[in-house]
Amino acid sequence: MRRFLFLLVLLAVACGARDSGPDTAGEWRAVLGRKRAAVAPNATARDKQLYADALAGFVERNPSHSRAREVYQRIQIDFARELASLGRYQDAIRVYRAVLAHDPRNDDAAHGLTDAVERLAVTHAKLVQLERGMSQHDVARLLGKPIPGWTETKERPDATIECWYYRTAGGGVAGVYFRDGALFAAEENSHEKLVPLTLASAR
Repeated sequence: MRRFLFLLVLLAVACGARDSGPDTAGEWRAVLGRKRAAVAPNATARDKQLYADALAGFVERNPSHSRAREVYQRIQIDFARELASLGRYQDAIRVYRAVLAHDPRNDDAAHGLTDAVERLAVTHAKLVQLERGMSQHDVARLLGKPIPGWTETKERPDATIECWYYRTAGGGVAGVYFRDGALFAAEENSHEKLVPLTLASAR
């Protein structure tokens, strides 16, 4: 599914600015036929790819077709959200911007862009909101997931230590540390003391 969305988005960025042809109804029905096959319970990866190719090609040839553009933008936004959920914020930003280039009033794209930009780097204000004992899910909701490759796992005899690293607004690198899945420390940068963490139960 991810490959299907990725190829679809790549093709959208290459869309030209040509006007729609005088009669696109037949071609659009053919695209909808591909969609029915792609969303069927027994749909295969090939069915989804054929729909992706058909929709992307239609939008490229008919960029002023409002319905096709709307469907396409929803797929782009879903893909951008998936990228952001994986910590690929810069890639998500590029997709959101591609949507806004065609539809500057798209609220979903605008909000997604703002959120992705904010999560590119963590601030001191966000770090001090961390509480000892938070789960990885709670930390990801506050700071976002780390950029791929910016994590480390250390197996110790008594515990598993996981380290998540983030760029900071000041140009440094912050570290967030988990013991057996629970937050126990956070470091604003390699030359600073640990950011104080309060016990979640004390609040």
